[in-house]
Amino acid sequence: MTIERVLIVDDEALMRNFLAETLKQKKVDVVTASEGRFAIDLIKREHFDLVITDMKMPGKSGMDVLKSAKTLSPKTLVIIVTAYASVENAVEAMRQGAFNYLIKPFSPETLDTLLEKANEHLFLLEQNNFLKQEISSCFRKSGEGIIASSPQMKKILNDLEKIAKSPSSVFITGESGTGKEVIAEAIHTLSLRKEEPFIKVNCAAFPDSLIESEFFGHERGAYTGALERRIGRFELANKGTLLLDEITEVPLHLQSKLLRAIQQMEFERVGGNRTLTVDIRFIATSNRTIQEAIQKKLFREDLYYRLNVIPIHIPPLRERREDILPLALHFLQSAAKESRKEPKRLTPEAREKLIEYSWPGNIRQLANILERAVVMIPGEIITVEDLLLEHLPFEKREGTVALADLERAHILEILASYDHNRTRAAKSLGISVRTLRNKLKIYSS
Repeated sequence: MTIERVLIVDDEALMRNFLAETLKQKKVDVVTASEGRFAIDLIKREHFDLVITDMKMPGKSGMDVLKSAKTLSPKTLVIIVTAYASVENAVEAMRQGAFNYLIKPFSPETLDTLLEKANEHLFLLEQNNFLKQEISSCFRKSGEGIIASSPQMKKILNDLEKIAKSPSSVFITGESGTGKEVIAEAIHTLSLRKEEPFIKVNCAAFPDSLIESEFFGHERGAYTGALERRIGRFELANKGTLLLDEITEVPLHLQSKLLRAIQQMEFERVGGNRTLTVDIRFIATSNRTIQEAIQKKLFREDLYYRLNVIPIHIPPLRERREDILPLALHFLQSAAKESRKEPKRLTPEAREKLIEYSWPGNIRQLANILERAVVMIPGEIITVEDLLLEHLPFEKREGTVALADLERAHILEILASYDHNRTRAAKSLGISVRTLRNKLKIYSS
């Protein structure tokens, strides 16, 4: 969207004609008014992309024109023209909604610069409105506020309610940061169990010695340090949904007991002999290639088939680029609200860069980069340079670098940036320390 129609308001014919001739050279449709009251009548009847009005005029002032324009045509931009001595009034006009101001005398080049800014503002506003409509549409479609515009994600969202109403187990796969947990929560919220507990257990977050107790709980004295009875996640999730996040990280020796508990819907606490019965809907997630994990004897095939009744695969962000800008706008708005800052806008070049980027960290990486920009950038416009994507090892390189190599480079880069502190690096990457440790073992082998 560009400026096509401008209303010029000034009681001085010389200034009025100067502005009109300058704008006409740019193929802009120009209408002029010699008084504020005439301008207000025109705004009531016609649409203008931009109003350029003198501040001081007999009768209705430029401030009156501004207020009328903001009431009658909120999308119309208003530029105030003022003398240097009245700059304070122009600043107050900007507080009242003026787009900008010009101080007399000014050159055609100054006017050109301001018009370029106005054109960019209108373009960004149009894009933001489009993205808001996209987000609103996606919110209505999913019922859970999941932002998606790509055909792949829209198909998942279309099936979500049907999946949610089923009692069957769901297995969600996808790379880290693609939104597996968000989909899992939506399934629970849309299900018949929505009033019951939704319990999560990150299977990669606990050492092998504690994960069994995390699942099933333990009795007092079951092992050294078990001073009190502990209720496990299975027991807490009774009647509701249990999310087994990163299920493929469960130690192989425990998977048979986990399979039995899922099949029989019963278990014993560690150190106990009383069988407890539960009613649970299971959702499992994994960022691994499942068949590869099965072939390497890292994951039981029978456990996989027990959980994989309804499979959902979340594609990486680089395969659904239509989702990038709606997600970006959402994160910009959220970060601005949380940091109590004014919302920021992306330049056209920055939006293009976001779409082209490979996003190995997927949605989580996108959110982190935009949050940093909102917090650190002082102005209201975010440029390509502000995104700092060129400092990351993942620029788009068509057919030259394998994804695994990109992931390895990124992980090692983040680890080095935290002085090889695995806990802080894992948190930044959005993975568990255990997952980071496993990847580092692979890299060193």
